[in-house]
This record gives sequence, C-alpha cells and structure tokens, in this order.
Amino acid sequence: MLVLLIAAVAWIGVRAFLAKGELEAAVPLAQQVREQVVAGDAAAAGKSARELASHAREAAALTSDPIWRAAEIVPLIGPNLAAVRDLAGATNDVAVGAIAPLVNLAGSLRPDLFKPVDGAVPLQPMVDAQQDVRSADDALDGAAKRVRAIDGAQLIGPVAGAVDQLGPVLTETADTVDAARRAIDLLPAMLGASGPRTYLVMFQNPAEPRASGGNPGALALIGTDGGRISLLQQATTADFPRFPEPVLPLPEETAGLYGNLTGRFLQNVTLTPRFELSAALASEMWAQRFGTRVDGVLSIDPVALGYLLAATGPIDLPSGDQLTADNAADLLLNGVYQRYPDGAEQDAFFAAASAAVFERISSGSFDATKLIGALAEAGKERRVLVWSAAEDERALLAGTTLVDLLPTKEQQADAFGVYINDTTGSKMGYYLDVQAETGVAQCGANGQVLGLRLTVTNTAPADAATSLSEYITGGGQAGVPPGNFRFNVAVYTPPGSYTQGVQRDGADLPVQPAVDGDFPLSQFRLDLAPGESTKIDVGVSTSGVSMQPFVVSTPKLHLSETRQLVSTCKFAVQ
Repeated sequence: MLVLLIAAVAWIGVRAFLAKGELEAAVPLAQQVREQVVAGDAAAAGKSARELASHAREAAALTSDPIWRAAEIVPLIGPNLAAVRDLAGATNDVAVGAIAPLVNLAGSLRPDLFKPVDGAVPLQPMVDAQQDVRSADDALDGAAKRVRAIDGAQLIGPVAGAVDQLGPVLTETADTVDAARRAIDLLPAMLGASGPRTYLVMFQNPAEPRASGGNPGALALIGTDGGRISLLQQATTADFPRFPEPVLPLPEETAGLYGNLTGRFLQNVTLTPRFELSAALASEMWAQRFGTRVDGVLSIDPVALGYLLAATGPIDLPSGDQLTADNAADLLLNGVYQRYPDGAEQDAFFAAASAAVFERISSGSFDATKLIGALAEAGKERRVLVWSAAEDERALLAGTTLVDLLPTKEQQADAFGVYINDTTGSKMGYYLDVQAETGVAQCGANGQVLGLRLTVTNTAPADAATSLSEYITGGGQAGVPPGNFRFNVAVYTPPGSYTQGVQRDGADLPVQPAVDGDFPLSQFRLDLAPGESTKIDVGVSTSGVSMQPFVVSTPKLHLSETRQLVSTCKFAVQ
C-alpha cells in the first residue's frame, strides 16, 4: 500500500509538472493568436491556434486520468487537484471550442467589409459568420462558468492565483463574444436581409434632460432592405398632437412617478429610464400620427453623433457650418438655440444636419474601424438605445446596455441609478454638471450601507438671464427665474435595499419614496441658480454584497468617473 501510495503521488506530481509546462506554453500562444486575428493574418493565426489547442488538450488529458480523479477526494490536496483539472479543462474548451472558430473568421469580418457598397451594406459575411461566433460564445460561456464554480476556500496560493487570474479574463472575453454574437444575429435582420423594414430614429437632446437621455425633439424614419438604408421621412415633436389619453396603458409605477403625460406627449415618452416603454409609446404615436407601423426604434444623442464624426470626418452643412467631432455637441445642444430663436429655424437646421450625416455614412465615406469603436463607446455610455417590435429580437437585446438606462441584472447589486428630468421647459441642461461619489461600509455581520454623494452644479454664467436666449433659459414660462434650472432627480437603489435618508447640504431633504419594478427609489426636486452648487447625500442599507458601488445615469453632455467616498454606517441617516 505504501509503495502504491508513493507511486500515485509521484504519478500525480509528474503529471502536474507536465501540465504546468503545457499551460505555460499555451499562454503566449493565446496572445499571439489574438494579435494575428486582429491583423487579419488567417494562416498564421490558424497555425498558432493548432499549437495552442495541442498544448491545451495535453494539459487537460494530464489532469483527468483515473488516478488524478481518485486523488481529488483526499482532504486539502483534492480541491486543489480538482481546481487544476478545471483550469486545464477550461483552457482546452477555449482553445478548441472558441479560438478555433474565431480563427476561421480571421480576415472575413474585417471592419471595412461592412462599409456600404453602392449604397448597401454586404450582409452575407455576417450571415456566414453566425455559426462560428455562436460556437465560440457557447464555449467561452461554459469555460467562464466552469472557472467561476471553483471553490477557492481550500486552494493553495499558486492555484488560487491562477483561478483569480483566469476567471476575470474568461468572463470579460465571454461578455465580448456574447455581444458580438447578439450583434451578428441581429444586424442582418435589422438591415433587411429577409425583406424591407422601417425604423423610427429619435435624437434625444440632453440640453433638455429626460431620464433616458433627453427630449426627443427631432425624429427620422429610415428604411432598410437587403442592406440598403434610406432616409424616408423627418419630423419633430411639433408635428404631434397632445393625445387626450396615454396611447398605450402605462404601468402603475410609471404613471405614479412620471405622470400620464409620459404616454400623451412625444417629448415626454423618455421621462422613464425604461426605454422599452419609451420606444413602444413613440412607435404607437408615430403610427397614430402618420399611419406607419415601425419595426423598431433607435435612439442617439448629439454626443454620440460627435463620436461618429471622428470616423466620418468633418461634414459641411447647408448653413455654412462645418460639423466636426469637436463641435457637434456644443453646436447642436447650445449654439443653435443662441443663433436661431425661432423653433422652426432650429428644426430646419437639425433636419439638414441629420440628412448630411446620414448621407455621409450611407455612402460609405468613413473609417469603418473608428465607426465601430464610436458606436461601442456610445453604447457603453447608454447614448445609443435599441428597441425591436419583434419578440425574438428583443430577447437578443435583453440584458445589454442597449435596452434601457436601468442597471443590468449583473450590475444591480452594485449600482445606483440617477435619472434627471427637466421641469423648466428649457435647454439649461447644457449647463448641468453632476459629480458622483460612492462608498460602502460593512455594518454588522450581514449588512452593508451604500453611500452616494452627488455634487450638482448649474454652470451657467451669472448673467444667464440676459446673456442666454429665452429658448435656452425658458424665459420664465414655467415659473422658474431665467437662468435657474429646475429638475427632478430619481435615485434608484439595489433591489431589496432600504433608503435610510436623503440630505441636501447636511439637512434632511423631502423625497417621494416609490418602487419601479424591483428597484426602490427616492425622487426629489432641485432648483439651482446660475453658479449655484449643492451636495446630495443618499444612504442605503442592503443585505447584499457590494465591493464598490457605481452609478448608471442619464447621459449628460460631459460624463465623469465615479469617485470613491468614505462611507459610514450612519451615512445620511435621518
């Protein structure tokens, strides 16, 4: 028995040493494959991928024989052997099931292949790539789950370190490929691969903020068919009536928080951070006004448009202006309102700008790599939102940041949602600055207090009442002194949490407590004079576990990083 035991230990030790060598040989090859795929060198990537798969298969085989598996039941040693087997198996799953299919796509999905040719985006490369991307996504998702399931409680340092290193990399990569899978499954259909489609595009204006972005003052109807995109119609909110009743039944929470005007006025459909609801309402309003049932609704704002201009280059407008990546947001959110006091003139400017940008992109005159990067950045900031009338396509979008402004399911335990709705009837949101700080304190064995501090500033000049146009200030029409900015703030907190209190500059602030779906929230109103700044503190108790809370918010002109705040168990307690 002693001889057998020594032999088994030696067997496992030798195989562990060999497996370590195989995995160490695989690591640089994985980086090499990535670089070769990005460079479009399919032949070199294929060769590297085959070597990587060989090392990964050998590592998996070395750590999964019957003697190894039997030793996994031994206390202390066993969990480490099981973890090493799972690490080797996950690496093999990625090398064989994910990297190999993705290498097949090297060179066939270059960004420039998606530029319109004779006005149409080639769809066949996307269709041809769908199966390989799905296979890679399934393999990466399985490998990430396998590593996340490893119990690290009894692992020795080197094994625990390997788990800590591989787990986040796999999760991040799996998320990236999952996004690519959704896009490549969705885009051909949206671009009319199976027949003509129509989409309503809403241009949200953060200068008049709404929870999901801003007043959708400018709209366009676009058509797609076989990859060809056409601008069919343009409109503004002035073209829509005041509907006597909500055009669709509103959820009770929405009506209670934001009023039934959410479903009666097109400019107010975005009062809720639930863009799916906003889009459905806008779609119905468009159908009732113009008789066209759209297949989906897209939303974008001028800041995202500026990102796209980095890919298209400057665009000359009929007004004589040149729209660039540097001036798009300032010109479209502020300059136009200073120059043209009449709403019809503003609408004409926006329509001309939209048509010029659309023409440039549909002609293919842009840097495809930069355009994809710009869309990715805008999507991350929630400046691009998508809704489909088709249930199966909504399922593909579910769980992404393209659906609405709420924290995703994976973010909920760690996120505050901060949503702003203008009540001034102005464009003073251009001058709104919001800085966020968050912290967490462990309070007792089973609870935490999450702290949120908002420093909110009206950056308008002191003479805003006279130096800014009435269209920007609102001219006092809502009972707000010109230059002041009055708005509602809704702070959404993690599901199951309890708000201990809300304070403004150290004094208790009256709030409207409510619930929107799974999210508890507190809504309150602020009124800031030019140059005025105020601090809002929110304390939330939760039984969940958060390492460092962050903020998901209404996209403003300028976004800032959430800073860390020292929080206590009595943060903002009334």
